[in-house]
Parts: sequence; structure tokens; C-alpha cells
Amino acid sequence: MRMFSFYLIGLVFGVGIALSGMANPAKVLNFFDIAGSWDPSLAFVMGGALTLTALGYRLAWRRAAPALAPSFQVPTNTALDARLLGGAAIFGIGWGIAGFCPGGALPALGTGRIEVIWFVAALILGILITRTLLDRGSRAAPLEPQAR
Repeated sequence: MRMFSFYLIGLVFGVGIALSGMANPAKVLNFFDIAGSWDPSLAFVMGGALTLTALGYRLAWRRAAPALAPSFQVPTNTALDARLLGGAAIFGIGWGIAGFCPGGALPALGTGRIEVIWFVAALILGILITRTLLDRGSRAAPLEPQAR
């Protein structure tokens, strides 16, 4: 049942990305082109996503536990550290350059366009490099829990 729910969630997300036009990098890049051919549709897509997410969280937190798990798994780390800020900056720069984020690129793989394939290949390579570097760093000096 869990795998089916994962599939259904991914399908709804992919269809939403495709219907909203966010699998088209030109549409995304036009959002960032404020002085030129600005296209505000990305703001509406984000606003709709944030609204649905807020409603979903309100409904979910009324439950004692998720439908397909024994308990909610909520991150406890709230620190704004260099890794988080650096990752966000790299994500934003890559999004601005390529016009793709991972969520938009994966459904766009279905178009067979070479630039999408290159983007996803670079994404996978970046993930592998990051994991390798983090593994080496964790073996060299284990992270201590942060005191609050």
C-alpha cells in the first residue's frame, strides 16, 4: 500500500508540474526575467502549492499518526548552518541558470530533450559527489550534537 501511495503522490506531482508548464525551462527562466519577458505564472504555481501544503498540514496534524506509518517523523534540527545555506544557494543558482529544479526535471525526462537528460545527469553526479565528500568528512571528524 505504501508503494502505491508513493506512486500516486509522484504521479499527481508530475502531472501538476506538466500541466502548470513548470517542466518547460523557458517558462521558469521568464519568471526570473523581471526586466524582460516576465511571466508571473510560477508565483501562482508556488502560491497554490503553499496554500495546499498549509491546508494539508492543518489536516494532518489533527491526526494522532499518519495513515501509513506508526508516527510522524518530524526533523528536530532547526539550525541555519553553512550546509543548509550553501545548498539553498547552489539550488537557486542552478535553477536560475538551467530553468529546472529536480521536481520539474524528472517529469520533463519524458520529453526526451537532451538538455533535460544533461541536467538530470549533472544532478545525479552532484548528489554522488556531495555524498562522497560528506562520507569522507564524517569519517574524519564525527559531528557533535548541537546544544541549544
